[in-house]
Amino acid sequence: MFRYIPRTIRPLQSPIARMSSQAQPPRQLFFVYAPDKAEEGTFERRMSVRPKHLETAKERSAQGLVRLGGGLMTPESIESADAPKKLIGSTFIFQAASLEEVKKLVEEDIYYTSGVWDAEKLVILPFAAATMP
Repeated sequence: MFRYIPRTIRPLQSPIARMSSQAQPPRQLFFVYAPDKAEEGTFERRMSVRPKHLETAKERSAQGLVRLGGGLMTPESIESADAPKKLIGSTFIFQAASLEEVKKLVEEDIYYTSGVWDAEKLVILPFAAATMP
């Protein structure tokens, strides 16, 4: 009489979740260069707010916004194994919907709001990653 035809069952997804995932614009990679200010006391200010900066970076990484990031050092920082490491800026690869979103995220960072990064020299550019052979 009736024949059973097995079907793959997909988990239910709410219409709201479906709509929000469909409404997401494609995400683009962005390169960020954020040099520190050259004025006296910047390095000390950087180190005093560093824990908050790292906490924020970790959250943004977990959200998929920061793909790669780190501190920029002086050339003297690598002259020997025991040379003091002097941080002079930051660089990131963000993945976001727009340049404006990345700019907003950078401007919310404690390094920006506390005057560590030099806002006049900040660079944010779309980035096209190459596949390496």
